[in-house]
Amino acid sequence: MGEIFTIRRAGANDNDNDDDNDINAIGYLAQQIWPDTYGEILSPEQLKYMLDLFYNPDALSRQMRVDKHQFIIIERGEEAIGFASWGPVQPGVAKLHKLYVLPVGQGKGLGRAMLDFIYSILREEGASRLRLNVNRHNKAQRFYEKLGFKIIGSEDIDIGHGYYMNDFIMEAAVPPSEHEDGI
Repeated sequence: MGEIFTIRRAGANDNDNDDDNDINAIGYLAQQIWPDTYGEILSPEQLKYMLDLFYNPDALSRQMRVDKHQFIIIERGEEAIGFASWGPVQPGVAKLHKLYVLPVGQGKGLGRAMLDFIYSILREEGASRLRLNVNRHNKAQRFYEKLGFKIIGSEDIDIGHGYYMNDFIMEAAVPPSEHEDGI
């Protein structure tokens, strides 16, 4: 019998305790996932700096409440095993800011499931394109290419303390829902 996974929206709820629990879960997951994802790409010092910069509770709260990033969490039973976030960048275009799954959950279609969940929301919101940045040396680039993303540019983003994010910019069309096939 296969494992059962659920995807739910996270953060920006009416209940601040739920928000705090989600923020803590996302921060904890990032601490578990990033060393595996970026350990061969970034120095330990840059890895720690970026985790502190993007995943401390205040930063995550700001992303949810001020920047209006939407977050989801994927769970196996009661255990959070991955998360994603996105937000609008211009009319019709959204940006995927985060998509991470614990190493034990990778290769099981969970990243794709979260992306499909996001696409369903983007269709409701009228977005036609999804953009993302991926480190130029991150093997996730191949994952995104398999899902229809194309490289549309590259950029080096100064994140302070002499560190840069050296990224490809990728983009894909938001696919129509399975029910929009004209039948």
